[in-house]
Amino acid sequence: MQDHVGIAGVGTYLPKRYMTAKELASLTGIDEAVIVDKFGVKGKYVPGEGDTTSYMGIMATREAIKNAGIDPSDIDVVIWNGAQHKDYPCWLACTKVAHEINATKAWAFDMEAMCGSMIVGLQVARSIMLSEKNVNTVLLVSGYRNFDLVNHKYNATSFMFDIGASGAALVLKKNHGANVVLGVSSIVDGSFAEDCIVPVGGTKKWPMKPEDVGEYYFHLRDPESFKEKLNRVTLNNFYFVIDDALRKSGLSRKDISYLAILHFKRSAHLEVLTQLGLREDQSFYLEEYGHMGQNDQVFSLQEGLRRGRVKDGDVVVFVGAGVGWTWNAAVVRWGKIREPISW
Repeated sequence: MQDHVGIAGVGTYLPKRYMTAKELASLTGIDEAVIVDKFGVKGKYVPGEGDTTSYMGIMATREAIKNAGIDPSDIDVVIWNGAQHKDYPCWLACTKVAHEINATKAWAFDMEAMCGSMIVGLQVARSIMLSEKNVNTVLLVSGYRNFDLVNHKYNATSFMFDIGASGAALVLKKNHGANVVLGVSSIVDGSFAEDCIVPVGGTKKWPMKPEDVGEYYFHLRDPESFKEKLNRVTLNNFYFVIDDALRKSGLSRKDISYLAILHFKRSAHLEVLTQLGLREDQSFYLEEYGHMGQNDQVFSLQEGLRRGRVKDGDVVVFVGAGVGWTWNAAVVRWGKIREPISW
């Protein structure tokens, strides 16, 4: 049988603090009905005291390790694919995670593709595992609290008002015999590279001045141009990466059983399902979570499993997108292997 990589364990973490749609409406000045119906947010989890980015990832990792039934010493590589907004600037979260979970034999690194990082992480991890004979178990770990970088009074980035916080982790095993990672696809459009940015705190504007602290949140340089351009290309790019990942897996849209998709506005979610020929119960809308960056697909997968929407033999498609701009998709054949693997 061809070597393959499968998802052996899944873990998540949510802060205790929960912001309701009513609270979000009060914070933003947007009507609660609009928050619920258009933004698609009934509430979201937001970081409390102690919920650092690494802590949320570590908590999710402990659950994933338990779910996988492994010992931390089995982990060969720890890949931090959580947010850049970490406990400290210019800092490796991966080594903190490895130390805290006692992954004493692992080497580690941080990688970033914004909200596409979990999907890109699957590609990177699989590539390492299939090319390195001594790498058999990899941990993908993410913490996300870009909530801190959203100014809820700045309406130009209202599309970010759904952002919350969480941790997510996946344990991947070589030749696991189940939950096999098949095709992965990504596309980027660098014309968005400096459209949505935090304008202070980086080398483009250094050293920081006292007045810069108040500007440490996401800004749009040209809101109208940005929104027109993004609306024009984003759904087509979603469909491209989905179709490309399916093609690499020897599959097509008709084979999709479940879509684990990022949280975005309700109308876009429904449009994607319609275009792919899927029913609403072939996905899960994260309206009680909001958008948790690269963690969305893991939470969607968990909800699909809990609700019986993901079953043995199902084709699960992960899809996401990230500021900058990147679109990403991955295909996983859930359940035990029943036929030879080829992609």
